[in-house]
Order: sequence, then structure tokens, then C-alpha cells
Amino acid sequence: MLLSAFFAQRRPFALRTGGVLALLCLAGAQPALAQQPPAGAAADTPSVYLQAGRARGDTDGLTLGVTLPWRSFQHELWGGQLRGYWDVYVSRWSFDAAPGRSGHSTLLGVTPTLRYTPDQGRSPVFWEGGIGATYADKRYVTPDREFSTRFNFASHLGVGLQFGQRRQHELALRVQHVSNASIKKPNPGNNFVQLRYAMHF
Repeated sequence: MLLSAFFAQRRPFALRTGGVLALLCLAGAQPALAQQPPAGAAADTPSVYLQAGRARGDTDGLTLGVTLPWRSFQHELWGGQLRGYWDVYVSRWSFDAAPGRSGHSTLLGVTPTLRYTPDQGRSPVFWEGGIGATYADKRYVTPDREFSTRFNFASHLGVGLQFGQRRQHELALRVQHVSNASIKKPNPGNNFVQLRYAMHF
């Protein structure tokens, strides 16, 4: 249902950006999936990423960020491997603003994230989740919803695929919720569906 809402919106920006990211990444993914690199081959290194997202209110989000792994944090769990990283990013939201308001907002964010990789960390598939904070230069105000604060929390759940010789490339689908946790009213929040491409170095 979230995916259908994502692709059915009028503005094509997120669809175009996300589609290009998906095609470029998946084109090179299949041969690499058969390889079995050491567990955590690329997970111990930082990455840079580009992410496109879509939310209600005709809202597009384009994000550029870096991930910084917690190299001392590694645990075995349910036959898989649990790791963590800091996600530091800047996002640009574009939306249909309320009359007299700006239709753009720039956000800075940081999110501590936990990632679970099955098969002792050797699987190309991973799941992750995190809760962090964002701060925007302008409040988000559209005709049907209004954020009362520039500071908000951002939580997400995602599933992704690693590929490449060292599994240094990643493609992930995420659902993110942004709101201020009711520290001030109104607090309608918004939900993004996001597609992310990351490259470890």
C-alpha cells in the first residue's frame, strides 16, 4: 500500500531518481550474489549514499549522507550478525507549501542504526532500523499538515541487498517516520518511502 502510494503521486521526481538508482545497481548485482565474501567484508568501512524518498503532501526528499560503522560493536544473534553505525546526512525536502510558506526545507540529521545480517553475516540481504533526530531550516507546512517544530525525530525500518566483489555496494528500501514525538502540537508527522544506494570505501 505504501509502495502504490509512492508511485501514484503526481510529482515524478522521486520516481525518476529512485528508478535510475535501482536500475544502475541491480544491473550489476546478479553475478555478485553468488560470491561468499568474509562476513562483514564491507560493513566495517564507511559509506557514502544517495537516497530518494516520497511522502504525503506531494513531498519529495533527496538525501546525501555518510555512514560511520561502530567497529567495536558486533554480536551474534539468531544465527546472524548484529552491527551498528552512525548515519549522518543532509536532506532537501520539496513540497506543495501552504499559501505564503516556502515549498523547500533543508534538514540535517543523525541516526544510530542497528543492522542484522543472517547466515553469520555472510548473507547479501540485511534488515535494519534506527531512531535519530533532524533539524530543519524551515518548518514543514503544507495545506493539509503542519509541523510545529523544526526539530523532529526520524525512525526507520529497512531491508537491503549488498553486492559487488566485496559487497561494497548496497541497495535498500526503507520506510521512515518523521515527527516530534508530541513535544509540541500539532504533530501530524509524515511517512516516507525511500530508496537508497550506498557505496563503501
